[in-house]
Amino acid sequence: MINREPELIADYACVVGEGPLWHPDERRLYWLDIERGRIFRYDPATGAHGMVYEGAPVGGMTLQPDGSLLLFMARGAISLWRDGALTPVLPEIPRERAGRFNDVIADPAGRVFCGTMPSGEQPGRLYRLDPSRELAVVQPEVGLPNGMGFTPDRTRMYHTDTPKRQIFVSDYDAATGTLSQQRVFVEVAEDLGNPDGMTVDAEGCVWSANWGGSCLVRFAPDGRELARIQFPASNVSSVAFGGDEYTDMYVTTAGGDNKAANGSGAGALFRLRLGIRGVPEFRSKISI
Repeated sequence: MINREPELIADYACVVGEGPLWHPDERRLYWLDIERGRIFRYDPATGAHGMVYEGAPVGGMTLQPDGSLLLFMARGAISLWRDGALTPVLPEIPRERAGRFNDVIADPAGRVFCGTMPSGEQPGRLYRLDPSRELAVVQPEVGLPNGMGFTPDRTRMYHTDTPKRQIFVSDYDAATGTLSQQRVFVEVAEDLGNPDGMTVDAEGCVWSANWGGSCLVRFAPDGRELARIQFPASNVSSVAFGGDEYTDMYVTTAGGDNKAANGSGAGALFRLRLGIRGVPEFRSKISI
């Protein structure tokens, strides 16, 4: 079934709905409401959905090999979540005590690239968490590190700087996790808003959710705009592929605390079925 109109799946009026993540073991989708410190879960087989976590804000999450969730939280804390129980992995990053993690992604080797929000005069940073739990600074000054993804051949990595309205691409060394030769992949037009979360489909095209632009945009590998899908929400925040064949696209939105200003679908989770296939996300392999 091809559905080009966003299908409303669940509406919890999220302040910052974010971080959709398909769990292939459970065949369920997880997503966040960052500001309210909530995690939700959706089962497409039954249509059931609900909140499974409420606590400290979570900016992003990855899947561990055993199916548990690795949560990247406020103060630079990292915790493991499984069956409702939290296990601390990293209590905090002293430099990030006033802020929190934002978007994150695991790489093919199980490392995690994880960005932190700017706080006061302190800019955002992009870190890399290695399986040994060693944390390295990849980029010391980022306006607001956001959506990331890898090319199908795993030789390049995309990463977004939201306030600059730019998506960058860098050469990526899978053996070391090193990024080099950063250049601009696309300059996002003002009418599209600001690029937020993103994913890469099986054809190597980039899907970027646009905060303030009410849309999700597909870019070709050479940066050309291929498609634009409108949503009944100003702040489209992130996107992920899911389903057994990875042909379901799940899209989060924000601004549910003021639907009058941000749209009737603000803060809701949507699904698209466009006949386009995605790929599974890599799993983090962080030692616990």
